[in-house]
Amino acid sequence: MPLQQWRELADRLAERIESGEFPPGSKMPTTVELMAEGESKPSIERAYRELVDRGLVVRKPRVGTVVRSRSRVRIPLSRYGLVLQPGGDKGPWETATAAVGLGGSIAAVSVERLPAPDTIAVLLGLEPGAPVVRRSRHALIDGDVVQVQEAFYPAELADATGLGEPGRIAGGVLRAMTASGLAPETASETVTARLPTKAEASELGIGARVPVLCIERVVHDRDGRALEALRTVGAADRLELHYGNLPMTGGIP
Repeated sequence: MPLQQWRELADRLAERIESGEFPPGSKMPTTVELMAEGESKPSIERAYRELVDRGLVVRKPRVGTVVRSRSRVRIPLSRYGLVLQPGGDKGPWETATAAVGLGGSIAAVSVERLPAPDTIAVLLGLEPGAPVVRRSRHALIDGDVVQVQEAFYPAELADATGLGEPGRIAGGVLRAMTASGLAPETASETVTARLPTKAEASELGIGARVPVLCIERVVHDRDGRALEALRTVGAADRLELHYGNLPMTGGIP
C-alpha cells in the first residue's frame, strides 16, 4: 500500500473534521462509502487508524467510526473550596464541568483495601504496608471517560467517613470528609505530561499519540495530616488546569 495514498486520505478526512463537516459525535463515512469514491480498503483502514492515533476519531463497536469530542474542561484550583460544605451533590469534577455547560459525572469503578504501596505510604505519611483504601473511578463527560482516577486514604479515615464503601460519594470525597468532622485545608498538585500507555489509551478512548496529563494531588488538614493521595490520568486535549491568583513571592516578604 503506497504511503502517500493512505496518508493523503487521512489528511483529507482530518480537514473535513476540522472544518466542521463532521462535528463531534457524528459518524464518519463507512469503508463501503469510501470505496465507492475510489479508495482502496487497505488505504481506508490505515487512514482511519491514523485518525484514531491523532485523537480525531474513535472506533465504537456496533456503531462505527465516530468523531471524537475535544471540548475542554477548565479546571480551576479553586474547585476544592467550592465543594467543602456539606449538603451539595456535586464534587469538584462535576462542579468544574457544570461551570462550562458540560454534563460531567463520576463513576465508581472499584473500592478495595490493601497494604499501602511504598510511594503512596510516603505521600500519606504512613508506614509502608499500612492499610489503605483505594477508590478507582472514572470522570466522564456525556458518557465519555476523560479522566481515570485512583485515590488512596488511610484505612482508619476511610472507615470513619464511609469512603471504604462501594459506590459513588454524593457531593464528592472532600465534602464527605468535612461532613465527618475533618478539615481539608490544603491541596498540593504535581502535573506532568507524557504519552499514554496502551491500557490508558484504551480506557480513555484516545489514540496512541494523544498526550495525557498526570496529576498527583495530596490533601492535608490544618494540622498537616495527609487525608488523601490522588492520581489522575486524563486526555490533555480535554483538560485545562487553571491556577489563578497565586502568590508570586512564595511567602517571601
